[in-house]
Amino acid sequence: MYKYKLVSSGILKEEENKAQKFHDERIKAFDVIETRLDNVKKLIRQGKIETIKYYRENPDSFAVVMPTDLINDYIKDIEILLNPTE
Repeated sequence: MYKYKLVSSGILKEEENKAQKFHDERIKAFDVIETRLDNVKKLIRQGKIETIKYYRENPDSFAVVMPTDLINDYIKDIEILLNPTE
């Protein structure tokens, strides 16, 4: 980055703008993720209700209505990605 200061302040400004745009996009991605997680939370609630309903209607069933084990594994992976020190 030091070479840009020597060459031209216009180039440096352009690089700063690119970096700021990149930073803004990375930060906005968290808003998108939070919105998607809100939607997932609603889907989980609906899945729980459907599962309760199914088991009430089929009390002897051992059917897996929703893949909760797989969902838990994915959530665990997300937690690891967000907190790599654990």
